[in-house]
Amino acid sequence: MPETPEPTEATYRGRFAPSPTGPLHFGSLIAAVGSYLDARCRGGEWLVRVEDVDEPRNVPGADRQILDALRRFGMEWDQPVIYQSQRIHRYRSALDSLSDAGWIYPCACSRKEIGGPVYPGTCRPGLAAGKSPRSLRMRTDEQPIGFRDAIQGPFAQNLEKDVGDFVVRRADGLFAYQLAVVVDDTDQAVTSVVRGSDLLDSTPRQIHLQRALNLATPDYLHLPVATDPGGCKLSKQSGAAPVDVAHPGPALNRALTFLAHPPPEELASAPVSELWDWAIEHWQRRRIPRQLTIAV
Repeated sequence: MPETPEPTEATYRGRFAPSPTGPLHFGSLIAAVGSYLDARCRGGEWLVRVEDVDEPRNVPGADRQILDALRRFGMEWDQPVIYQSQRIHRYRSALDSLSDAGWIYPCACSRKEIGGPVYPGTCRPGLAAGKSPRSLRMRTDEQPIGFRDAIQGPFAQNLEKDVGDFVVRRADGLFAYQLAVVVDDTDQAVTSVVRGSDLLDSTPRQIHLQRALNLATPDYLHLPVATDPGGCKLSKQSGAAPVDVAHPGPALNRALTFLAHPPPEELASAPVSELWDWAIEHWQRRRIPRQLTIAV
């Protein structure tokens, strides 16, 4: 597998794409800091996208809380924030293209009927008599899909064996994350995706969609994910505490230290602007821990 060249300053465009399911917590701050620094150290652009396509999980006002927190932490984005909920027409257009090319088929299976993490292809030959379509699935095959992550190294999946044909439009009519993120990254001309390693195994599905839609594949960098001492990922769903936006310096210092870029002691009480100046000057991908998860 060929080496993935690091993006150049002239072409770099990164993004942070939080879901508005609650306030910004430390785990999300790590992803924001990593993506922000990777863009800024190259003089590139950094965008923010609110991934609110999963409407039942959205918390009213959480988007404003997250954006305010990013501002309090001194992070500035270079284009207007976009919302997935305002881009349904783009996902519908991509789905139509996939359908026209024969990639999509209707599925009548419930999660209970599937009974496991890998879809067995029950509806691929066609719906059984008396069954009504629930979701739409993307066909996969046995051809391995691999890429070289900037931190985690080579990663590949046989999608048919490891995942199965996957959902691109859900039973509730909402578009699936995998399709939405591919369309969004393309439309925003994102060249580098820096995010948590919990999304590492989603990447082959996204590359599969990119290829089917004749879209470019960005550079990927999957950061280690923060967990509690019991090994559970810090998340809004697990009750992770919001970061203290009134005193952003200590949390920013912790995030930099987590990413193996601890600021010098003399900056322990420095304004966030000075922390950013130091971090942008010293940011190096090769220093980031390769571990998928790290307890905090």
